[in-house]
Amino acid sequence: MGIVAGDCVETSRIDSISYTTHTTTNQLVSSNDSNKSYFKAKSDFVTKPIPQSGLEGVWEFLGEELSSFIVLAPLGGRMYEIPSIEILFPYRAGYFYNIQYQVTWTDSSKDLAYMDWMRRFYEYMTPYVTESPRGAYVNYIDLDLGTTINGIASVAEARSWGDKYFGGNFDRLVKVKIKFDPNNVFRNSQSIPMNK
Repeated sequence: MGIVAGDCVETSRIDSISYTTHTTTNQLVSSNDSNKSYFKAKSDFVTKPIPQSGLEGVWEFLGEELSSFIVLAPLGGRMYEIPSIEILFPYRAGYFYNIQYQVTWTDSSKDLAYMDWMRRFYEYMTPYVTESPRGAYVNYIDLDLGTTINGIASVAEARSWGDKYFGGNFDRLVKVKIKFDPNNVFRNSQSIPMNK
């Protein structure tokens, strides 16, 4: 690509978000910004073709909310050559693509209506996506899958999201967390638990 060190600039996370969203830092942190928007996203993985009747239902849902969309991110190629246990991302051989569902809105008084719409759409997709567990892409954080309290959860509690994001690799992540972060320094709403 011809990138050299001079092409790169170190920046803070908030400044990088400001740059990519074309907003000022003040707009990002202001609770009074009149241009504020909201969104809800969920995700799935697909291992078999969705039949035409299923796709017709998808179009009906997308027609209900004009501010909604889906992204189909194809999988395959070299990814199929890497065993699921080699790295944390388990969705490799046999997975066709990842779906991201998203809806956006600007009126916070309608939060519940848009969240309900997304959950109904997600429920509709159940027969067409992976199961046992139903997969989810970790970079499309979905708090509907469960959350910790102050970054603390048992393994049993965290399994509600851990198995969906990491499949069979979740238990290995728990072992790494216990060994390298016993004080739970690195935590978030869906942290890997620090204890068994």
